Amino acid sequence: MIQFDKFILANGLKVIVHRDTSTPIVAMNILYNVGARDEQPDKTGFAHLFEHLMFGGSVNIPDYDEPLECAGGENNAFTTNDITNYYLTIPKPNLETAFWLESDRMFGLAFSPKSLRVQRDVVTEEFNESHLNQPYGDVWLLLRPLAYKVHPYQWSTIGKEISHIQNAKLDEVKAFYQKYYNPNNAIMVVAGDVETEEIKQLAEKWFGPIPRGGEYLRNLPAEPPQTTKRTLTVERNVPYDAIYLAYHMCNRFHTDYYPTDLLSEVLSGGDSSRLEQELIKKQRLFSEINAWITGDIDEGLFIISGKLVSGVAMDKAEAAIVSELEKLQTETTNERELQKVKNKMESMIVFSEMKVLEKAMGLAYAELMGDASLYNEEMEHYMAVNAEDLRRVAQRIFIPGNCSAVYYLAKKS
Repeated sequence: MIQFDKFILANGLKVIVHRDTSTPIVAMNILYNVGARDEQPDKTGFAHLFEHLMFGGSVNIPDYDEPLECAGGENNAFTTNDITNYYLTIPKPNLETAFWLESDRMFGLAFSPKSLRVQRDVVTEEFNESHLNQPYGDVWLLLRPLAYKVHPYQWSTIGKEISHIQNAKLDEVKAFYQKYYNPNNAIMVVAGDVETEEIKQLAEKWFGPIPRGGEYLRNLPAEPPQTTKRTLTVERNVPYDAIYLAYHMCNRFHTDYYPTDLLSEVLSGGDSSRLEQELIKKQRLFSEINAWITGDIDEGLFIISGKLVSGVAMDKAEAAIVSELEKLQTETTNERELQKVKNKMESMIVFSEMKVLEKAMGLAYAELMGDASLYNEEMEHYMAVNAEDLRRVAQRIFIPGNCSAVYYLAKKS
């Protein structure tokens, strides 16, 4: 059980404090409630661009990294379709440096044509490196718009196309910042050997003066149920054929999220998993195969992807995957197999609770979901899943009309 205190500043900033006396390092995590799903269809990639811009210096601090490194700290960030998350670790005696840095860039990020140009170039290079110049790198640029036709999950965090970032104007970037980077759209977690009263004083000192922003009311279009299978075949300069199957699944708040997550573990959670044993070791159809869930706040995707062994036909490979999915729909998962994946999930949760930074991230995300106390309930939800839950969820998800398939073929020489 992770203990924590919570308070809210007058400007709306939610602050969570978790005391962990086992480490001299303090973690600070600031989650902004904005992701790629909040972008306009003709201006995508802005949330990810901001992940870069936020390290470009603020009005009073031209270089974010230098003072943090001088204080013995480390930092990083990530963007998803749902959130943008900034985190750092720093020795306890230098904790106020973290408050100084994070509050200043929340209050007054430095904007200039030069900084925007530099970060646009960085993101463009990242787009080319990760999605165009890497084998199978463009698959999410293909699979997302195939699976989603209405909801903004149809584009990746890097954007629909890089021209949206290359053409971003300074006033558009400023407007994005002013709309989303406000204390009332953020959750801050401080975890380490700290006292709540100490954090209250620091939060009031550094974040309290930041004015509250406008209220953002998210009103995203719901993706209608998919009833017909969608397919896309592409040829690329890659070594092996690959297949990507995407099935629509429930959102992160739904009780079926937990059996769905365990289904992905049954299919590909380690060497003894079904896809590994049957399709790689026994039938020798794939050189690698994986199943996972996107875990999105809105309705997400259950993904199965695999690299085919040379000479294996695509229809044969897909039929073998579907056969394994049908077994989940018609047969009851035995208790030993179910307990195995539960044990794995339990160990993952326990190990994450040993790391102060992961606890800070987990508490922030749980608060975004409704209440930080939900972080302590994850284990209970997974342990409550039974074999019938797995079969019921498999029957709902793994139906042909709910599938979007990308057949990724290696070009013939």
